[in-house]
Amino acid sequence: MLEPRDEADLAEIVADAAASGRKLELRGGGTKAAFGAPREAELVSLAGLTGVVDYDPAELVLTVRAGTLLSDVQALVAGEGQMLAFEPWGAAGATIGGTMAAGVAGSRRITAGSARDHLLGLTAVSGRGEVFVAGAKVVKNVTGYDLPKLMAGSWGRIGAMAELTLKVLPAPREVVTLAARGLAPAAAHVAMACALGSNAEVSAAAALADGTVLLRVAGFAPSVAARCAALLGLMAGHGAVERMDTAEAALMWQRAMTGAGLAGSVRWDVHLPARAAAALIAALPEGAEWAMDWGGGRVWVCGEAEDDAVRQMAAGLGGEARLIAAPDAMRARIAAFHPRAKGVAALEARVRRAFDPGGVFVTGRFAEDADADAICA
Repeated sequence: MLEPRDEADLAEIVADAAASGRKLELRGGGTKAAFGAPREAELVSLAGLTGVVDYDPAELVLTVRAGTLLSDVQALVAGEGQMLAFEPWGAAGATIGGTMAAGVAGSRRITAGSARDHLLGLTAVSGRGEVFVAGAKVVKNVTGYDLPKLMAGSWGRIGAMAELTLKVLPAPREVVTLAARGLAPAAAHVAMACALGSNAEVSAAAALADGTVLLRVAGFAPSVAARCAALLGLMAGHGAVERMDTAEAALMWQRAMTGAGLAGSVRWDVHLPARAAAALIAALPEGAEWAMDWGGGRVWVCGEAEDDAVRQMAAGLGGEARLIAAPDAMRARIAAFHPRAKGVAALEARVRRAFDPGGVFVTGRFAEDADADAICA
């Protein structure tokens, strides 16, 4: 495993690989190494690129190196009464660079935006071995192309991020979770839609297979109290609503946000119109487990079926499904990402080629990369 100490080392490693035709796989904490097809590639660990470059709480801007642990970043901003508003999450050892490269966002995404909406700027190394800088260290920037939005969620296929500048926001003074119990999936969607469409400013909504619907209200204490009171009346037609204990709420949000605790060797992350979530759940095979987040816009599905039936169901409902975890044989056979339309796939391939013309970062992890390259070859 190659372990660059700084961006100059990283650029040299990539340039050497490009010159020799070798393939490189970028790795932060390795917590998502099982995503995508099994492959063989030379690993480049970015875990040595750690530390805070600049943090100005008053300006709500943090610049940090990519290998810094996500947990350390969250602790740092929490110490200043601030937060990463897109609510990133990850297993122990997850890095901030890997989190952004994977585009990880939690339950607050539906109101605060995704990871890409909070990445202001970056320093990265292209597949040519060239260092480039994109974005800016300010919250408002309208100059040039918005490359940070391309890099967030790119899974290291465009370039290796060495340094990131993030927007942070003040953390709410109080967070309350209200819960309704005993709702079937269709009723849960109606209840969440009612709450999210109200003026109670619900920041997150989720539902679990045991019939629990979670509604999160956050802000200043008097405002939270008033909005919770309004929700109690608003939700009267959807069953009794109660304030949940903080510790219990944290566990249930974790399950909704990450799919934690769902049994099954095969795990799907389904994104679809919220109104279609109940139909997807009704069509799941017996024994499959699920958890719903983003007001129904995300459904985690876990089970043992080693086919793409869940993906086909999602497509039929206007959504898409990513294969998050599965046995090696299934990951080798079924692509991690939902198939793209030909035009979109060709556009993605052209973007990747612009930054990585030699395919240094095309390791075989994502079979669809090769398919897209064939379309526009």
